[in-house]
Amino acid sequence: MAAQFGRRLRRGATTTAVAAAAVAALSASQAPAAPHPDSASDDRTAAGATEPGDSAATGNSPYYTDLPPLDTPNKPGTSVNLPVTGSAEAGIPASVLAAYKKAEQGLASTDAACRLPWQLLAAIGKVESGQARGGKVDANGTTLSPILGPALNGQGFALIKDTDGGAYDGDATHDRAVGPMQFIPSTWATWGTDGNGDGRKDPNNIYDAALSAGRYLCAGARDLSLATDLDKAVLSYNHSTEYLRTVRSWFEYYKRGTHEVPDGTGVLPATDTGSGTSSPSPSPSGTTPPATTSPSTPPATTPPPATTPPPTEPTKPPTTPPTTTPPPATPDPAETFGSLENAGTGTLTATAGEAFTERVKVRAKNELGAPLGKTSVTFAVVGSTDTRFAGGKSTVTLTTGADGTVPAPVLTAGEKAGAFKVTAVAGTTEPRALSFAASVTARVADTVARTDDKALTAAPGTEFADRVGIKATYKGTGVADTAVTATMITDAETPAENDKGPYFKDEDGKPVRTLDLTTGADGLLELPKIYADDTAGTYTLRITTASGATLTVELKVEAPAA
Repeated sequence: MAAQFGRRLRRGATTTAVAAAAVAALSASQAPAAPHPDSASDDRTAAGATEPGDSAATGNSPYYTDLPPLDTPNKPGTSVNLPVTGSAEAGIPASVLAAYKKAEQGLASTDAACRLPWQLLAAIGKVESGQARGGKVDANGTTLSPILGPALNGQGFALIKDTDGGAYDGDATHDRAVGPMQFIPSTWATWGTDGNGDGRKDPNNIYDAALSAGRYLCAGARDLSLATDLDKAVLSYNHSTEYLRTVRSWFEYYKRGTHEVPDGTGVLPATDTGSGTSSPSPSPSGTTPPATTSPSTPPATTPPPATTPPPTEPTKPPTTPPTTTPPPATPDPAETFGSLENAGTGTLTATAGEAFTERVKVRAKNELGAPLGKTSVTFAVVGSTDTRFAGGKSTVTLTTGADGTVPAPVLTAGEKAGAFKVTAVAGTTEPRALSFAASVTARVADTVARTDDKALTAAPGTEFADRVGIKATYKGTGVADTAVTATMITDAETPAENDKGPYFKDEDGKPVRTLDLTTGADGLLELPKIYADDTAGTYTLRITTASGATLTVELKVEAPAA
């Protein structure tokens, strides 16, 4: 996860100078200090560098390095309660702010000793994604389009090969940091949490991502009210001293006052367009503000000419009209892919060898939130399973209909039981991926029967000439490794082990009337030899399986005919 950056993302010569001035000013006004001295043993990198390894939540992927404004939201000592208005940089989109505060409350009830402040989540969210790209989330808190870091392919970044089959990042070759808190898929698999109670763990959802980030920061019995533990927590998120300083700057800035702004109106940090990253987006306007003029220096003007110049001959028009380059066409939002959602997929479970009754179904939407037809969706079976789509395929690409929906082909379970996932990925420039949990259960015998119908008789004090053969099946198919119990019982109405009549022998040759056995291949089993004592009569052998299938066999002990 340790990408080696020669120079950090989005930072030119001018930005470096501004950052230095900002740090100095912030330090003078109780803004972030350098890492706590006690944390030196945990910070094993030089400023701006990253540590090799794979322990960072984000894979040490790129992040915004912009520092907060020099003018803090409130004066020292004032309340940190949210005012209605304030500076633009102090504004946090409503859903994003709600997610941070909900995460703080959740951790306060499950890990009160951590003392997680929501402003720390806000600082990390600002640095990682510009507060979910200025709060571009839907009503449930899910980003309107994926926020993906660059492929961690070892070329300027860490080398992290794919761990999720592209389920979260749409990349089946290398991992990418995902969502507003920029988790790499392998870390999300461990720390991902359902923060909004919808039954899903989605790194693209700000509520899920914020709570998961909080749990990650609180790991290892940390107390985030201590500077040492807070530094360690931030460095564990992205191991860079520069990253720690930047997060600390925003942490102190937000602690001095913030306010809520509508979703989608948050201020994004400036972006170095030459960074080549697909992580946080640039400012929506994409423009540079004009330079200001000092109030004490009037703008330069050109004095009027002393005399009126003589008229000049009119210039002849060019013979060839100048060529102009038409402005680039703006994509039609109604025809542009925006998001992918679950369209009513039920529980995906089946018995080995059978078809799943439910199918994965998704819906594509355009940037306006309306259904989008003719969108390619790739479905894939992910995990160590032999479950396949119809035709034996593990990957298939289909196109949505006019209502924006498309179902995956029918799944057929193989012989291997266990859990796996089905992923659905759509979009090219900004892929959107969904993941659906599925499972295959092993066959359980529903019937046990004899393999022949021979009468079983023996004379008193002898052994039965024929042995009992049985077969355990599920819908007619033999089930291997089925646990079977064979017991000599008194009668079928009130079954209890009989203390007389036919019996088996144990390893020491002693009589036993109950045996625990297991079927072999194809569910077949031949019981051990059965012996008769000196008591004549008709007896019952009962054979049962763990699933409740039952078979009774009649045994007769009688003297041979004269």
